[in-house]
Amino acid sequence: MTTKSLTSHQEPQLERQLSNRHIQLIAIGGAIGTGLFMGSGKTISAAGPSVIFVYMIIGFMLFFVMRAMGELLLSNLNYKSFSDFAADLLGPWAGFFTGWTYWFCWVITGIADVIAIAGYSKELWPGLPLWIPGLATVAILLLLNLTTVKAFGETEFWFALIKIIAIAALIVVGMFMIFTGFQSDAGPATFTNLWSHGGFFPNEFMGFVAGFQIAVFAFVGIELVGTTAAEAKDPEKNLPKAINSIPIRVLLFYVGALIILMSVTPWTQFQAGHSPFIAMFSLAGLGAAATVVNLVVLSSAMSSANSGIYSTSRMVYGLAQEGDAPTVFGALSRRKVPQNALFLSCVLLLSGVVLMYAGQDIGKAFDMVTTVSAVCFVFVWSIILASYLAFRRRRPHLHETSKYRMPGGKPMVWLVFAFFAFVLWALTTQPDTLAALLVTPAWFILLGAAWLVLRRRPAHLARYAAFQADLAQEEESSTAQEFEKVQK
Repeated sequence: MTTKSLTSHQEPQLERQLSNRHIQLIAIGGAIGTGLFMGSGKTISAAGPSVIFVYMIIGFMLFFVMRAMGELLLSNLNYKSFSDFAADLLGPWAGFFTGWTYWFCWVITGIADVIAIAGYSKELWPGLPLWIPGLATVAILLLLNLTTVKAFGETEFWFALIKIIAIAALIVVGMFMIFTGFQSDAGPATFTNLWSHGGFFPNEFMGFVAGFQIAVFAFVGIELVGTTAAEAKDPEKNLPKAINSIPIRVLLFYVGALIILMSVTPWTQFQAGHSPFIAMFSLAGLGAAATVVNLVVLSSAMSSANSGIYSTSRMVYGLAQEGDAPTVFGALSRRKVPQNALFLSCVLLLSGVVLMYAGQDIGKAFDMVTTVSAVCFVFVWSIILASYLAFRRRRPHLHETSKYRMPGGKPMVWLVFAFFAFVLWALTTQPDTLAALLVTPAWFILLGAAWLVLRRRPAHLARYAAFQADLAQEEESSTAQEFEKVQK
């Protein structure tokens, strides 16, 4: 969130310490979530080989959400995140709802990651009490994020690199198994496994629809690059590069990996709650490699939770700057990190441990929280698109001079909205996801009640007026610079 005229010049402010390689790897890490490593078993068992098209369609649609976000963030560099342009273009209610819902999204996602980490830890160390890896995860992530934002960037850089190497290794090993005619109890490793077990759509249309339920969660975090805008060096250069590479990442990391997995082992062998990545290395007789992949999957969940803690702390910090959250969360440490907001997020992540003990079923707990998270992320992505439509209507001159326009424009926005409606309908087709979907509106009712109390407070109105003044000043400055360039 913007802090320019909301805090005194003596107070510490967020710094632009994230370099191009940090932004690139954070974007890749955001695009490769826990849903791919842990959730792909369920999507494959539900949709069969058609899951390939599921991931391609979701990746295609979300690319346009990211392009809309990129155009808006670069239209005014005083925007620090997408809740800023939502507040500016749609009204203060949109900033409030977007900021807090995005915070809630990542807290829920973080809880899912803690559950996943506990599950994988149990695989590696049977008999280990679930609370130990859960508590250790939260403590490690808190320590990592209490240092400078550059330290966060370095940590996420290496986490993302581990994920990339793991997927690349899976593709290479899988290709070797296919081309050497590897045999297992399930049959030979061959590309014909993609269509020889009932075709590409073995469970027909409704099986294809079921694949969208958990697959959407796999893309949670793809918008994370938007929350780094306030701390990115040279955002006009680095943000477009990160966003434009999304289609390549989806094709390589999702589609490529899934094609290899279902070629080595027929899709009928996959089960929900079991990682196909670990299964394939075990099948290849690489026991040590399977253990290493288990550790990689563990680090992937850590990476996702790390990103979640980073983004939630920045979002709460921004909300506090706007007067939409208690002022105690708007304070920065000497290292220019919002430590109070970090403590809040970490305390809430501990509820993941409670949830595991309440249900005693890691798979069901994971499905429940991922569905709630997916619904809330769809809301945030929709707000980004609604802000884009408002931008085109209210600031046509900025769109005309933009160097990073969203391809497809308004018609593509409405196509993506239609896709989101389809995803919400898909969540109603299964009892477990329907239950989570019906619970989610409670969050928005709670937010609505809070907004009715907050919106008329003098302090909130004053902060929002200062926020708008900052944005107007930045827009005038940008317009003047563009005019000077034209004159020259």
